[in-house]
Amino acid sequence: MKWQGRRQSDNVEDRRSISGGGKAIIGGGVIGIIVLLLNVFGGETGQQIAPILEQMQGGQGQQTEAAAPLSKEDEEMGNYVRTLLAYNEDTWTKIFAEHGMTYEKPKLVLFKGAVQTACGGASSASGPFYCPGDRKVYMDLDFFEELKTKFGAKGGDFAIAYVIAHEIGHHIQTLMGTSSKMRQMQQGKSDAEANKLSVALELQADFYAGVWAHDNQKDLDVGDIDEALSAANAVGDDAIQSKMQGHVVPDSFTHGTSEQRMYWFKKGFKTGDINQGNTFEEIR
Repeated sequence: MKWQGRRQSDNVEDRRSISGGGKAIIGGGVIGIIVLLLNVFGGETGQQIAPILEQMQGGQGQQTEAAAPLSKEDEEMGNYVRTLLAYNEDTWTKIFAEHGMTYEKPKLVLFKGAVQTACGGASSASGPFYCPGDRKVYMDLDFFEELKTKFGAKGGDFAIAYVIAHEIGHHIQTLMGTSSKMRQMQQGKSDAEANKLSVALELQADFYAGVWAHDNQKDLDVGDIDEALSAANAVGDDAIQSKMQGHVVPDSFTHGTSEQRMYWFKKGFKTGDINQGNTFEEIR
């Protein structure tokens, strides 16, 4: 993506060179994988159960250490993230205005190892996530190496762009009241039915990521969309379950299949119309 020399957002909190504060869930082993599966690319459940999972580890949390000073590469990635957030701010400010609404800009927090949020403590094993309690996106950029090496994504800078746009999609759902309505709809439902609603929420965030890419397609490089689709494919519930346990359990899906995630991102990219993203209707 053509980003050098573009506006950078002031709404990034870079905590990578300071201690995460408190204990972090150890990223390796079964517990780390559980958190990653629950929380990868958005969703609030992983943050809510993080303290419980830490207790399951027998209280063997590790005090986070002060991180090393940022390298030039780290600083460059920070600038890239600030620019991507600015792109998102510009797109959604415009789209909200076109629909008679005002866009409230979220914060984006970069961290290493562990972080405290209004949704509880989290480790980098949680993957990128959005916390509605403080309306902030949290990311440990080391996740993207895991995405490539463990989950088979193509990698590339635009995978980061896709994830940020997806998490901003969850912020949009909070602003529009979609997230709270979804939680109300889940009440009294079976686990399978509640999971379907969670899938719809995640797929809509993928759709919003596609809408964002559509609005900025003049600045995309050849291969950017392929990188986004590769990332979406890698984090489908079926792909993750197949890699981790050798079989898939559709009723347990909370984020959607690889095919669904790619479909909704592509639909957003093709249409650029937020009115075309009623995932709740189409997954019934």
